[in-house]
Parts: sequence; structure tokens; C-alpha cells
Amino acid sequence: MDLQLAGAVAVVVGGARGLGQAIAVAFLEEGAHVAIVDRDPEVVQVAAQLEPVGKGRSIGLVADVTDYAAIQGVAESVRREFGRCDHVIFAAAVGSGKFGFPFWTLEPADWERVLRVNLIGAANVAHAFAPGMAEAKAGTMLFLASVAGQIGSQTDPPYSASKAGLINFAQCAAKDLAPFGVRVNSLCPGMVQTALNRSVYEAWAGQQPAHERPSYDEWAGAKVKALVPLGRWQTPEDIAAMAVFLASPCAGNVTGQTINVDGGYVMHW
Repeated sequence: MDLQLAGAVAVVVGGARGLGQAIAVAFLEEGAHVAIVDRDPEVVQVAAQLEPVGKGRSIGLVADVTDYAAIQGVAESVRREFGRCDHVIFAAAVGSGKFGFPFWTLEPADWERVLRVNLIGAANVAHAFAPGMAEAKAGTMLFLASVAGQIGSQTDPPYSASKAGLINFAQCAAKDLAPFGVRVNSLCPGMVQTALNRSVYEAWAGQQPAHERPSYDEWAGAKVKALVPLGRWQTPEDIAAMAVFLASPCAGNVTGQTINVDGGYVMHW
């Protein structure tokens, strides 16, 4: 299917690896130009390596989402390099690095970094790009949230709460930008084998007696079987496919929505 994204300009924040990188690849495959943003300086090399994937250009920009001035600089660099920005995808995220059940096993200090990256970081990106998109009266924003933001996952309360806030912010932004023809949605991955997913296991496993500690594959496999009706992992490519669809004219009447790619993990009645 031609998603009519050839020549469009997409900014993928948190795109040096994982889900963000898969989304950057999907946009490039559709013929879009992509600016990949990450705090890891390696993003410049990643962008260069990915460029041959499609017909569009790919550039890497180094910035930390918690630094609003740096993100404003990113927005200016994108405008200078490509002349505009059509699609913004926020895929940056961190967890607390601890197993948070019950929540008081954490310290209040464990929350700050998670909220600053996952929620305030998204607000920084939205503030930097929304005025230009509103002026152009076109474009989309997509925030990668999580099923954990919908079900109150006890595994990592700071992470879950930050993603719930992100879903709500996406709805606020969707209402504000709708009069300008700009669409905003949130996308919630389910069980995906990423470094963040593995870190959840490691935080949990560290609290278990060695003789009772399953391997990551055993732990994750049992979790998928118990929680995912389709009985299989979701992949970065699954998430990326939905991301490019939501940016395309095919989703031209979709805004303010929370869309799960989770194998049926979360079902609302």
C-alpha cells in the first residue's frame, strides 16, 4: 500500500535504537525524509547507516528531551535542513530501573527522572514543534505510550504513571491542534522484546532467590502466554507499521485516539 508519505518530513525523537529506530526505518521505506533525534551521539552514525533504506534523506541530531532549549534547536535545525516538519514521533522513554511492587519499595526520588523524560520531554517536543505545524495547518504528532499507562501496571509505577500522563496530554494536544488540521494520537505497544522490557525482568529477578529465578526467556514467555490473547510477542515492526499508518492520509480522520498494538492485552468494554 502506498501511504503517500514520499517526500514528507518526519522527526523521530528517541530513534537511535529500539522502537524509535524501527519507526525511522518505516518512514524511510515510505520515501520520507527523517530526522532522528537522540541524546546518544551515536544517533549521527545510525542516521547515516539507515539512509540507504529509502529514497529520502536521514540526519541524526543529538539532544536530550529534558533540555527544552536543545529541543528548540532541533526544531530549528529540521526547518533549516528540510524547510518544514510534517510528522513528529516521540519515542523516548526510560524506566525507574527498579521493580516497583509494592510502590513504597521505591523512593520518591525514583520518580523524577522517569517523569522528566517520558512526560516533560514529550511536552518539550510538542511545544517546540506545534506552533510551526499549526501555522502550516497540517501534520501529525504521535506519542509512544504503553499499555502500562492504561492498566496501572505495578511493575514500575513511575513508568506507568508517566505513560498515563502522556496519553492524557496527547488528548489535550489533539483538541488544541484539531482546528489547525493537525492530528495527535498515542500508540501503546504491548509486549515487545526491547532493552527496556529486559530491564524490567532484571529488576524483578534481582529480588528473587537464585534457585527460583527463571531465565528471561522463561519469564517473558510465561508472561506473554498469560496476558496476550494472540499468544505472541509484538515486534518493533508491528509498532512501526501502525506509526506510519497514523501519519498517512489513510488515517486522516483519526485524532485524539489511544491505539494499542498489543495482541489483545488490553481490551476495553
